[in-house]
Amino acid sequence: MHTFRVWAPSASSVDVVLRDGTLPMRWAGDGWWRRDVVEARPGTDYAFTVDGVGPLPDPRSAWQPDGVHGFSRVFDEDHFRWTDSEWTGRDVRGSVFYELHIGTFTPEGTLDAAAGHLDYLVALGVEVVSLMPVAAFPGRHGWGYDGVHLYAVHEPYGGPEALQRFVNRCHEVGLAVCVDVVYNHVGPSGNRLGEFGPYFTDRHTTPWGPAINLDDTGSTEVRRWICDNALRWFRSFHLDALRLDAVHALADDSPTHLLAQLSSETAELSKQLGRPLGLVAESDLNDPRMVEPVDEGGRGMTAQWSDDFHHALHTLLTGERAGYYVDFGEPGVFAKTLTQVFLHDGSYSTFRGKDWGRPVDPARHRGGEFLAYTSNHDQVGNRALGDRPALTPGQLAIGAALVLTSPYTPMLFMGEEWGASTPWRYFTDHDEPELAEAVRTGRRREFAAYGWDAEEIPDPQDPETWRSSVLDWSEQDEPPHHELLAWYRDLLGLRARTPDLRDDRLDSVGIAFDADGDWLVVTRGRFRIVVNLAAGEAVVPVDGTPSYQVMAFGTADPVTDGVRLAGHGVAVVVV
Repeated sequence: MHTFRVWAPSASSVDVVLRDGTLPMRWAGDGWWRRDVVEARPGTDYAFTVDGVGPLPDPRSAWQPDGVHGFSRVFDEDHFRWTDSEWTGRDVRGSVFYELHIGTFTPEGTLDAAAGHLDYLVALGVEVVSLMPVAAFPGRHGWGYDGVHLYAVHEPYGGPEALQRFVNRCHEVGLAVCVDVVYNHVGPSGNRLGEFGPYFTDRHTTPWGPAINLDDTGSTEVRRWICDNALRWFRSFHLDALRLDAVHALADDSPTHLLAQLSSETAELSKQLGRPLGLVAESDLNDPRMVEPVDEGGRGMTAQWSDDFHHALHTLLTGERAGYYVDFGEPGVFAKTLTQVFLHDGSYSTFRGKDWGRPVDPARHRGGEFLAYTSNHDQVGNRALGDRPALTPGQLAIGAALVLTSPYTPMLFMGEEWGASTPWRYFTDHDEPELAEAVRTGRRREFAAYGWDAEEIPDPQDPETWRSSVLDWSEQDEPPHHELLAWYRDLLGLRARTPDLRDDRLDSVGIAFDADGDWLVVTRGRFRIVVNLAAGEAVVPVDGTPSYQVMAFGTADPVTDGVRLAGHGVAVVVV
């Protein structure tokens, strides 16, 4: 027997629709309807009708075998035999993240295929596998941020049990798992939530359409829909952390913000399970209150992404200054983001046209609460061509060194460790011609404003756009990819065994730099990360005579007053 339940507070009648018939449901109170069906069991397909409208997929469907428009399927979350009983969890602060997209990480594009590369990630030095969204989304190929079934696992990736297998395998080899969840909006294709109840509100708007109802009539159950979803990933799929997409777009004027509620409930579940559970926010607010405790007025997140650090490092290496990079690029800007997290911490943001952010108090916050990276899916995929940074191998090595020796929680984006030549583009797979054309036209219009020819912008609906984004693993064995991969492995190994490089106190890092942007030196305890940003050979001054060189990318020779480095060279030395 299986009990079907669904929330439809304003409905006069609700039916559960099976493949061989329709059964009326009964009112159970508080907006809920239910029906016990003796013949139903795991594997049974079902849907609902609400006041005769339907069949509609379950808003809490765990399995959508026929896609976002099809029938839901009963899934037994307790059927899988876990073998990770010895896994005690991991505090994600200070751990090495590796962001990957299941659909392009391997040619097969499945969770099982990705699991075949876990030993590689362990050997690299990764500690947390961070998956882009796996919740069911339209079509076969996509980023996943237009998902409509929060509880289901995208069927082309392997479905829900494949995610359980993947997490189990990760824990067996010592890797934690973080999954990206999107609570700020749902995609337009397959979105039938409004047929059930007030999942959306006109009180707020978002760039992606109607706002999720977090503070209007009926919001109590909508908030439960979200919080129950997060807790379920932790409990039934053994996840270690969730990455919360664009939390600045969670419009909520409630006395208790959704994030604070979710933080408190996650902390309680963590106590019950006896292992740490993390919440990692993507936030554009530059506000340290995001990672401050709920009982001190904060949002209670474990950590948050730091785009200011990325922008400062990216512009320092590439020279780009357009768009939101306009205030970045000077060595002093990078120095500030390396030691104080945010550039815009109450100062004027030219791109936004207003003062922005709040300062981070080093006496209250540690660097591990903020993620640092040279690339991520947004900073590559949201470029016009989806191109990775056009840098020399030496510049890529510099970027890696500055991230992996920073006081922050480091994150890699899949393939960066060998300088992957494959782009990572924006791709979709919508069946509706009107929606497909709207996505295609919107993408081209967006970049036309920056001077791009429409014909240069890859068509998101063209399968080749997805195909070109799949990693080419054979590159690892070719120069200069092989040398760069060795550099990453050595850096990660050095970080793992060196307390000075894992010290996440913000006042534990120092930096000296040339005002012209030719060189910089980062101090981490006894270690100096010596960087030649110029294309030609140069002697970079170091405070104190280097006693020995730990590692270098490019030729490096200690001299009386510093280190002589090849152009775009970097060395780690001890003084």
